[in-house]
Amino acid sequence: MKANLFRRAIRKSVRLVNKGLGRAPAEIQPTKPRIQIWSIGMYSGESPLLLSPAPGAPNPVLTGDSVSDVQASYVADPFMIKVNGGWQMFFEVLNSQSGRGEIGLATSNDLAHWKYEKIVLREPFHLSFPYVFEWNNDYYMVPESFQARAVRLYRAVEYPLTWTFVDNLLVGDHFEDNCVFRFNDRWWILNDLSRAPYYAGTLRLFHSENLTGPWIEHPQSPVINGDPHRARPGGRVLVWNEKVIRYTQDCSPVYGLRVRAFEITELTTTSFQERELVPSPVLQGSGNGLNESGMHHVDPHLRDDGQWVACVDGWHWQSPQQQQN
Repeated sequence: MKANLFRRAIRKSVRLVNKGLGRAPAEIQPTKPRIQIWSIGMYSGESPLLLSPAPGAPNPVLTGDSVSDVQASYVADPFMIKVNGGWQMFFEVLNSQSGRGEIGLATSNDLAHWKYEKIVLREPFHLSFPYVFEWNNDYYMVPESFQARAVRLYRAVEYPLTWTFVDNLLVGDHFEDNCVFRFNDRWWILNDLSRAPYYAGTLRLFHSENLTGPWIEHPQSPVINGDPHRARPGGRVLVWNEKVIRYTQDCSPVYGLRVRAFEITELTTTSFQERELVPSPVLQGSGNGLNESGMHHVDPHLRDDGQWVACVDGWHWQSPQQQQN
């Protein structure tokens, strides 16, 4: 009975999350149902475009089994930040009992070994993609909350454990994987729009003078329409050396295949242009281990020694027989 309840919870979780991720029914309901199991790893390299498994990191560094306070199907969408000499990572925990994503926290001092702490944010709707950043000595988070039909801003009142809702930045649509960044003295949001047909590949762009708004949709938005290979955000937007680099999920023909990189070469309140960088894709499946079947997320950071380190996620298929075990 317990095993049957768990399998039903897993299926419910996957249905709910797949809806949020925008998966086409043909992609998520094969003849023998399989589910994507995600885990988190650490990569490093000389460039944010040249990343490979980090030496000394026991990839995966976090899995669903790492979560101790809820029953987790998997973990995904990691974002990290360095505060007071230590690192904190926030990520989606898919609660297999509620079928909803919640935001978990792990900490590390060496960027290789991570200690799971607890769930730090949950709502009566699905949360994922916890885009965390610092601004004016405060710490903010914009998790995906498509079921609330809003882009919601949270602020840490007791970092990193306690977060409070500040305001809705955008309302009225299924905004997914929201990237909030500052460039040329303005705030910008890039996000995916989940509407049928799923994976149509729609990237929208908004801007504001202030973090809390009012936010204005760019006159060229959607800046990408009908391209599932490069529309959906795949991690933190990197503002580096006066360049703006955005990572994208390649979601065709299967969700979460690889991560591609683009430089936004022109970004004003009236114009938007980008070009794909070389090498791209920057992350993809390897056939075994953490990223056996694919990858869809990266959050890169420049270390004091000039090397780059990034938290990433990857996935593999889980068969019905494995779900029973």
